[in-house]
Amino acid sequence: MKFTELSEEQFRNYFNISPLKTFLQTPEIGKLRQSNGWSTHFVGVIENDEVIAASMLLSKPEFRGHLEFYAPRGLLLNYQNAKLLQFFVTELKKYIQQRDGYILRIDPYLIKQQRDINGDIVKNGIDNRNIITELESLGFIKSEHNEQIVWAFSLDLDGKSTEQILKEMKANTRSRIKKTHEFGVTVRELGLDELNKFKDITESTSERRSFMDKPLHYYEDMYRLFHDKQEIRYLLAEINLADYTKKLNDELEDTTKKIKELPDSPSNRGKLKDLKILSQSLEKRLIDAKKMHEENKNDILVLSGAMFMTVGDEIIYLFSGTKGEYMMFNGQYAIQWDMIQYGIEHGYKKYNFYGISGNFDKHHPEYGIYEFKKGFNGYVEETIGEYELPIGKHYKAFKRTTKLKRAIKKLVRK
Repeated sequence: MKFTELSEEQFRNYFNISPLKTFLQTPEIGKLRQSNGWSTHFVGVIENDEVIAASMLLSKPEFRGHLEFYAPRGLLLNYQNAKLLQFFVTELKKYIQQRDGYILRIDPYLIKQQRDINGDIVKNGIDNRNIITELESLGFIKSEHNEQIVWAFSLDLDGKSTEQILKEMKANTRSRIKKTHEFGVTVRELGLDELNKFKDITESTSERRSFMDKPLHYYEDMYRLFHDKQEIRYLLAEINLADYTKKLNDELEDTTKKIKELPDSPSNRGKLKDLKILSQSLEKRLIDAKKMHEENKNDILVLSGAMFMTVGDEIIYLFSGTKGEYMMFNGQYAIQWDMIQYGIEHGYKKYNFYGISGNFDKHHPEYGIYEFKKGFNGYVEETIGEYELPIGKHYKAFKRTTKLKRAIKKLVRK
């Protein structure tokens, strides 16, 4: 075995066949990070002229000018091959020491233990805790923080039809998808020149839910880096208010006619009551639609947006937003269903709804995110998380300084 720097082409060829690949290990992400001061390195292990392990490394001066190294969703190799893992890590440590690095952070796309839809561990399922033990034996320490998500919710698409996927969803999720058709919600893909519409949605959502949104140039840069290879999609859910209003009027007219024509008899009282409730609901929705039209002065109402990465065999639902005042139209359900159908049509094997909290208590503030994703059916995933490898004498000083800074912040808060 030989450790070596790889060309971008060599790395990409190995990346393409790795079962652990995700968009975060792509050279495109390396290029994106370069705008924030990171440098990119491609390294690997070659045996018999074949790459058998590889990683994209990012480096940046962080602690007193010394370099932090990070392999986002790396390293890429067969972790069950202890000899290969030990060789790769040993050589990586030398490589980083020679470049004045003090730390290597990794967060491989490895499932810790297989879990079911409720987050319970599957008996006799996938169990990679032995890999954690192996990493720790090589000097890796569990990081106090995780840059990438640890808990996610996913749905298998491989070998399934749209009919089967729909049938296996929870009844209320199917109902909401059906309602989007009844409302006339449509989904379309955005081009680069329309990403400001997506940004408007994520910005309003971030203000409502108090999280930090990405700047517009991030969404634009991601589009430029991945779109030509068809590895990114931005979707928008919309509704035509004129069509929606006409549909409501037609339905109200039909309901009113049924009420008038229904014979007044004890056997019809239940049906009459239901029709009157429906009539009142339609009248209210017409008033709301008129108000929306007046406020927007536009027939097309933007409801929701979502950003998806489509690298390899997996679709990742990365970012999204919904206009709070239009939640009743279920725009996100329309987008998810549209993208699931796209995934099946284009041969993707996995639909990754991405981040959840990992807390399955119904009273947890983020339980609703998990509940939304769970409605589509699927399973919980927990990765092994982030680990850091101390390198050289500067690591201990870095940890002491970090600990001191946290203690000072804690005192200041008091």
